[in-house]
Amino acid sequence: MSISVGDKIPDLTIKTNGADGPEDINLGELFAGKKVVLFAVPGAFTPGCSNTHMPGFVIKADDILAKGVDTLACMAVNDAFVMDAWQKDQNAQQITMLADGNAEFAKALGLDMDVSAGGMGTRSKRFALIANDGVVEYLGVDAKGVDQSSADTVLDQLG
Repeated sequence: MSISVGDKIPDLTIKTNGADGPEDINLGELFAGKKVVLFAVPGAFTPGCSNTHMPGFVIKADDILAKGVDTLACMAVNDAFVMDAWQKDQNAQQITMLADGNAEFAKALGLDMDVSAGGMGTRSKRFALIANDGVVEYLGVDAKGVDQSSADTVLDQLG
C-alpha cells in the first residue's frame, strides 16, 4: 500500500551529496516544520528523467520556492555520487538530491517498482509530493509519462 494524502513521511536516513562526498540525511529532520516538494524519478541520467522531468523542476525552481516551499528535493534509487553528477549535469543546484541507493525510502512509501526485467532492479515510481511538516498534502504518481509529477502540476497544486 502506498503513502496517501494525510500520511506522515517515514523517518528514515538515506544519503545526499555533501561537500566531502556522501553524507547521511534524516528525512524526519528534512521534512520537520517545513513545506517540502519532493519529486522522484526512476533513475538519474535516464532519458525521460533527464530530458523531461528534471528540466521542468530546474526551470521552475524559483517559482516553486516563491510559493512558500522551503525545500525542493529530488529522489532516485541511485547512489550519492550519481546524484551529485546528475545535479551538476542538470544545473540543479537549487534542488536537494536524495540518494535512495537501497530503495529503502521508495519501499517505505510503497512507491517502489521491480524493473529487473529491464536490468534496473528495484526503482522508484515517478511521483511528486508536497508535504507540510512531514504530512503529505499532495501526491501525484505517474503510470506512464510525466504529468501528475511535473513541475507545472506541482505549481498548480501549490496554488
